[in-house]
Parts: sequence; C-alpha cells; structure tokens
Amino acid sequence: MGMISSADGTDIRWYDEGRGPAVLIVGPGMDDGSRTKKLAGILARRFRVLRLRRRQYRMDLKSRGPSTIADEVADVCAVAGEVAEPLVIYGHSSGGVVALEALAASPTSFAGAVIYEPAAVTELPIAGEQGWVVSRARAALRAGKVGAALRVFMRESAGTPAWQAWVGGCLVPLTPRYRRLIPAQIDDLEALHQLGNRLDVYAKITTPTLLLEGDRSPRHLIDRQTAIEQAMPRTERVVMPGRDHGADLKDTSRVASIIETFANKCFPAAS
Repeated sequence: MGMISSADGTDIRWYDEGRGPAVLIVGPGMDDGSRTKKLAGILARRFRVLRLRRRQYRMDLKSRGPSTIADEVADVCAVAGEVAEPLVIYGHSSGGVVALEALAASPTSFAGAVIYEPAAVTELPIAGEQGWVVSRARAALRAGKVGAALRVFMRESAGTPAWQAWVGGCLVPLTPRYRRLIPAQIDDLEALHQLGNRLDVYAKITTPTLLLEGDRSPRHLIDRQTAIEQAMPRTERVVMPGRDHGADLKDTSRVASIIETFANKCFPAAS
C-alpha cells in the first residue's frame, strides 16, 4: 500500500497494482476500499492502478470529524503528484465529483477522466432543499436508527425505489462492515451539499472526459450527467444498456473495458 502525508498531516493511503500508464480510481459512497478491488484487478493487467482509500470512509480518521470534498481533492492531487506522468482518473458517484474537482484543481496532473454518474449538485439539489435529507438522516442516527438513516439516503437522495430503500435499510446494517459506513455516507452527502453547484468551474475543464452511465439508473443521475456534459467542452458519453448505478459490481468487465479503451486513447504512446 502506498502512503504519503497530506498538507494537513493526514496519511493518504492507496493500493498500488500493476505496471504501465497510471489509472487512479476514486470509488463511490460506502466504499471502504474494497468495492473497486475487482475493477482494479482487471485494469492492472494493462495499467498501473492506484486505488485510493477515500478519507471520508476511513474509520481511523473519523475522530477528526467529517471530511470535505476539498480534503479529498487534495488527497487525489497528492497521489497524482507521486506519478511521473499525467494519469487517467476514474471516479464514481460522489467519487466522480471528487474526480471532477481534481481535474479543475490540477489539470496538468491528468491525461483524461472517466466519470461514472457523478452525484453532483446542478440545478437539482443532492440533499434536498436546504439539505433536509441530511438533517433527517442525522436525526435517525442520533436516535440509533442506522437503517432508517440509510433508507432516507437511498430513497430521498440516491433515488432508489421505495421497496429497495426499505430492503437496504433492513439488510445493510446487519453486516458490521457496512453498518459502520452508513454515518460516513451521510457525511459524504453533506459534503456534496456544501460544495454546491460547480458547473461554472467544470465548464473550464479541458481534460478529455468520458461520461459513463447506465440506461436503468435513476433519472436524476442522468439529468446531472446531462448538465455536466452541456457545461464541459471536451466530453463523450457512453451509455451501458441494461445497467444502472451499480454496473461496476454487476458488470465489472464491461466497465473495465470502457475505461481501458478510453485510457488507451489518452496514452497513445503506450497503446
């Protein structure tokens, strides 16, 4: 595992696999570093893959309080700085927002980006008006109702159908590994809400960017993707038929193939 210190003294950690041009992975919410392991393993056959341990989901750092998007962007840029050449960044959901912000913060660090359904604030809030989704979820957490907090997030922010949110709220907390991540997911949501609408910033990003989505994903995610596509000057869009926001788990090989094909265009000398 790679490790360096951030500007604020926090140790930044990432898994480092494979050899070749570098791809940096920033996983979605509820990822303790394990969700993207299979994806990274496939990509590592062709690339050096840096799989970030997002500080928002590191329990060893939670005594310091929630992280901001800016904190996570600084971590991404620090890891990118450890690579000699510009790399390709892949970000999913809230990790997609972190990736977009990193593109804006350090454009010379990146040769390209694959952004999978970023949970970005556009004209659509991500946590309800004035962040009421965060308030309700935090109230549930204070009452010791972890499953209820997850249901609020899944239904009111993620846009999951009511029955799926109910099942998720019942089953996910039964696994200790995931139960402990639920408060961090609410921290992540609040960080996105606090970041706000950044389309004007994304409009200045000139890094080649592939926007990835599934045609069965919640409508609001597709609408957010469209707003980003319209704002950014150098994008292409790929739609995965029959897939949703979890295609990285359900069809990992397809997601890896899309990333690899795009990365090969960004690294022409290595193709």
